[in-house]
Amino acid sequence: MTLDIITPASTPDFDAVRLLCWDYRTFLLGLGPEDKKIIEFIYPPDKYERILAAIEVDHQAPRGGVKLAMLGDRPVGCGMFHRLDNGAAEVKRVYVRDEARGMGAGRAVMEALIDQCRADGYERILMDTGVALAAAKSLYLSMGFNLRGPYQDMPDFADGRLLFFEMELERGG
Repeated sequence: MTLDIITPASTPDFDAVRLLCWDYRTFLLGLGPEDKKIIEFIYPPDKYERILAAIEVDHQAPRGGVKLAMLGDRPVGCGMFHRLDNGAAEVKRVYVRDEARGMGAGRAVMEALIDQCRADGYERILMDTGVALAAAKSLYLSMGFNLRGPYQDMPDFADGRLLFFEMELERGG
């Protein structure tokens, strides 16, 4: 079976992305009580539902993009980005199901997101992840992201629990 990265084009594709995003939220809630508190504060279910209901608009050109990892005919991972100000895009909700971990799905989704951000003319990418997600940190650093300070306001109880990243994008590269 081959791993393919697609740009969702139809409602069933976006429905698969939404299911993956809910799986991701559930995964994050299981990381521990400190991380659960952050996720429940930033993404309470009603707010998360509204975010996911709007991905076809908020994460499509020219506002952003969505990538879906498929293993055969099964959706196994996703990631998305949206426009911030000052020529920056923010990557969000990069997630790979257990069945596809170790197969390069996370790297493939990230490469597709980076390529799309570059093609769309962004100058840099910002993103964050939890300290508990060591594999994600390692992946992002190996891809050329640099650690940086927070680029958005976070509650005090999140101090020390999140890592923030930045990647400068080369023009035409």
